[in-house]
Amino acid sequence: MPIATIESDAELLAMPASDYMNDAQMTFFRARLEAERWGLETTLEQTRATIVESRGDGDDADLAANEEALGLALRQAERETRLLRKIVTTLRKLDDGDYGYCEETGAPIGLPRLLLRPTATLCLEAKERQEQREHHYAKRRSA
Repeated sequence: MPIATIESDAELLAMPASDYMNDAQMTFFRARLEAERWGLETTLEQTRATIVESRGDGDDADLAANEEALGLALRQAERETRLLRKIVTTLRKLDDGDYGYCEETGAPIGLPRLLLRPTATLCLEAKERQEQREHHYAKRRSA
């Protein structure tokens, strides 16, 4: 029997809770993650080419501007590389059947949260607890 396809976010959100992470939903998120991975890989290739092509010609002002642009490109490439790794890890979770469930509690992460952040690994409550702990530790370090 073929897997039903989900055409929109609204259609996904309209599904009953009992259908959570069924084959159609898994296929929907796989397609979204694959598209994001492809886009990131393309952008990273372009960023790497820009970095390689950047040259240090010109006066001191040109060199400084070029160095600043190169630094920005490197930071962007680093962020994109981290996100790409998260996407690959998330696709593995899809393969293993663990996608959509909180790593901390095992509870469903929820479709609205996954639509906003398909690489989410924590449900909203667990993420809020994590952020509170981080905020608490940051306050203690600065005191």
